[in-house]
Amino acid sequence: MTDSDIIARNDPGVAEQRSTRIVFFITGLGSSAWAALVPFAKLRAGISDGALGLLLLCLGIGSIVIMPVAGTLAAKFGCRRVMIVAAVVVATTLPFLATLSTFPSLIMALMMFGAGIGAIDVTMNIQAIIVERGSGRSMMSGFHGLFSLGGIAGAGGMAALLSAGASPLGATLCVSLCVLVGIAVSASRLLPYGARNDGPSFAIPHGIVLFLGMVCFVLFLAEGAVLDWSGVFLTSIRHMASAYTGLGYAAFATTMTIGRLAGDRIVDRLGQQKVVMIGGLCAALGFIMVTAIPSWEMALLGYALVGIGCANIVPVLFSAVGRQKTMPEHVAVPALGTLGYAGILAGPAGIGFIAHLTSLPTAFVILAAMLVAVALSSRLLR
Repeated sequence: MTDSDIIARNDPGVAEQRSTRIVFFITGLGSSAWAALVPFAKLRAGISDGALGLLLLCLGIGSIVIMPVAGTLAAKFGCRRVMIVAAVVVATTLPFLATLSTFPSLIMALMMFGAGIGAIDVTMNIQAIIVERGSGRSMMSGFHGLFSLGGIAGAGGMAALLSAGASPLGATLCVSLCVLVGIAVSASRLLPYGARNDGPSFAIPHGIVLFLGMVCFVLFLAEGAVLDWSGVFLTSIRHMASAYTGLGYAAFATTMTIGRLAGDRIVDRLGQQKVVMIGGLCAALGFIMVTAIPSWEMALLGYALVGIGCANIVPVLFSAVGRQKTMPEHVAVPALGTLGYAGILAGPAGIGFIAHLTSLPTAFVILAAMLVAVALSSRLLR
């Protein structure tokens, strides 16, 4: 019996689709809450900027280490069990991130938090592939749109609670409660099985999976560049007041979220190949606008174009990795996620290195060239 047969037998898939959307939302909600805790953690631990940079790497390291294991666990125990355990880890670790005050303890807590995020990230994408396949229509962009929406809700909710006078622990407990309620509500309709375990538990990405992973690396690299360097660019190059430098990432995140929420209809109308081609060119044009036009208003518009262009490429990549036959699904999905997270980790440092050797605008132009290469490679998705 295939995955599609199982879903069709239980229900047309509406309940499974709803539970998948909830998990994507609470994952975005939980992962974004840490950003608001970073200044408080730095102050409590009394660490330098360099030590903080090392600390921030621990979240990504925890995610990357667990991702290859998560696919195998989902294949063996089912998506439901893995996602419930991972969500509980995320929810219970967050309050420690709001209270721990020593560098070693924060490292351990962040690696645990990253492991929870990484495990749920891989497993929810495996479930999304199975549910999308069972539905017979494009759904992946909408799922990832809920993740983006959860990220906005988490960051905005934490900011609102903290500005209203809530303590970091109090605000974090609210987010943890939302994560636990979300996983509890969706648990009964999460899939009790995962991808078929008909191959090795681990394999080095190769063939089309390696290609998809490299494209995913570039997309996450671009996202990390906007997240970590858009504010620096706006203040140092476009001379924007420091109080407003967050508008660059806000423009990017807003258009990405809107693009993903509308993305399933776009993918159905244009096809996955055209979505990657047009999206890559749009994102490249955005970075060119940021660097070539000496205006902070046009820079914000450029970051918005980057968000629109990048919005639906990663969801298309996850759909594509579910169709390929080169590697087993429970190995291919973690490989794609791992290469993507590697882009987020390498991006800020890589952009900084290039900016040090040349300039920050040059680094953005190189990113634009990489995105053009992504657009040109879209023909391989056939």
